[in-house]
Amino acid sequence: MGKKTVLVIDDEAEFVDAVKMRLEANDYMVVEAYNGREGFEKARKQHPDLILLDLVMPQVNGFEALSQLKSDPRTMNIPVIVLTAKTEAEYALDAGRLGASDYMIKPASMEQLVSMVKRHVVSG
Repeated sequence: MGKKTVLVIDDEAEFVDAVKMRLEANDYMVVEAYNGREGFEKARKQHPDLILLDLVMPQVNGFEALSQLKSDPRTMNIPVIVLTAKTEAEYALDAGRLGASDYMIKPASMEQLVSMVKRHVVSG
């Protein structure tokens, strides 16, 4: 059984690096993307087990990326956890309506994040 792959889509490189270090320490393979367009392309090509998605990004934002991911047959079944600094309830509701599996507000503790990833990555 190979390592589970997590695609991290976030325009903050330091955050991506921190998440990558923590997930790799927990035996996940991490693929990085720094905007929604790049993330969508990598999701289609690499079919990760889980996607961590920021909402506020240049070019293609997280809502647009989530909408694309959930409307493409190749990526529609990949669980997506939205990670954002946006605390307003309507952001979480919109993310849920678009098909997000979960929603976490940044800054999140890495322990919480790893725990959420483990919950959503189906083992097998």
